[in-house]
Amino acid sequence: MNSLPNLPRSVHELAPGGPLPGVGEVAEEPGLELSPKLVGFDSKDARSRSFNLLRAQLIKKLAETGGQLVGVTSPAPHAGKSFVASNLAASLGQLPNKRTFLIDLDLRRATIAQIFGLDASEGITEYLVDDSVELQKIGRHFRESNLVVYPTLPAPVNSAELMVSERLDQLIARARALGDDAIVIVDLPPVFANDDAILAAEKLDGVLVVVEQGVTTKKQLQGAMQLLHPTPILGTVFNRFKGGSGDPYGYGGKYSGYYSE
Repeated sequence: MNSLPNLPRSVHELAPGGPLPGVGEVAEEPGLELSPKLVGFDSKDARSRSFNLLRAQLIKKLAETGGQLVGVTSPAPHAGKSFVASNLAASLGQLPNKRTFLIDLDLRRATIAQIFGLDASEGITEYLVDDSVELQKIGRHFRESNLVVYPTLPAPVNSAELMVSERLDQLIARARALGDDAIVIVDLPPVFANDDAILAAEKLDGVLVVVEQGVTTKKQLQGAMQLLHPTPILGTVFNRFKGGSGDPYGYGGKYSGYYSE
């Protein structure tokens, strides 16, 4: 398991006085460990290069469109969308001129907290259902990066109602007010799992669709894109891609196919 040294730091150092104030600190726990699949923090790791290339493509696309809020989804479960969202956010968080925020909106099957090794008692679900829950108690800032993570605890909730709630609209409005140097990555549920991704995507500036090679069908991809319309599809990400030259990991060695419009 990978651990990240010098973890705790208040987000006040990251965004003083910003619209998402003081999201709290990661507790200094000896057992706090990142998933071994979370490679985006380490640019020296060969597995991170695909996410760095994806990062560059996304920044270019957002500069063209003026967008800021990006959803990550997949047509069906188990395609690795949360893996991609987490590593993309970690990679973005290494840039000194960008502030990156990762929000887990996969309320029923949330995995972001597990990937980042966060032992949270409250998450985005609690924030959406309870007006007394403060956002600053949910977010966690990772030291030595410009990344803040807002985890979710999976719960059997009526998630569709929360996707159209005033509370979520307020959260999106606060995210949009962060400024031009901020990028917000939103981990969405799979498109065909329920209508959560469709409802939430309407509030975002664009969506990345994660495709699992050899598993996701052309029909599934086309159907997902139709359901997400009119939200712009910023690109497709081939996860577990095999066949690229010089890449023993299968995370997208053939870069021309890893990210495409």
